[in-house]
Amino acid sequence: MGGALLVLVLSGCGNEAGPAPKQGGEPGPDALPTKLDALTADQCYASPRTQLPKGCEKYVTEVANVPGAARKRADDRDPQLVAEAGALEKAVAEFRGAGCTTVPSPGGPCSQALVDIAGALSGLKKQVDARPTSG
Repeated sequence: MGGALLVLVLSGCGNEAGPAPKQGGEPGPDALPTKLDALTADQCYASPRTQLPKGCEKYVTEVANVPGAARKRADDRDPQLVAEAGALEKAVAEFRGAGCTTVPSPGGPCSQALVDIAGALSGLKKQVDARPTSG
């Protein structure tokens, strides 16, 4: 978050600071394995049934950036990876569609959506790990 503050401070300096650095967005195809390692270390992934859904909002936002990068990595040559990306998108849509970003307690459709996200993320990671780089 300190970087965002720095960008805000620098934006007050006119054009002298140069262009603002890119923030967030989807990882490039070769950054995907690192991103997946980080996401699968998150508690929202490791124990989705016990997490507070609203506490997993940032995690879900980060996960939502993964399918696009996975499709770029697949480059139309890996239908299984494309299918895993679609499953992950569907699970994220279920979480968001159920309004889970405001749900304060585990259980119900929001916890199920987190379980589905974890399962889809796991399947996608397995596909990515099986293919080192897109080169």
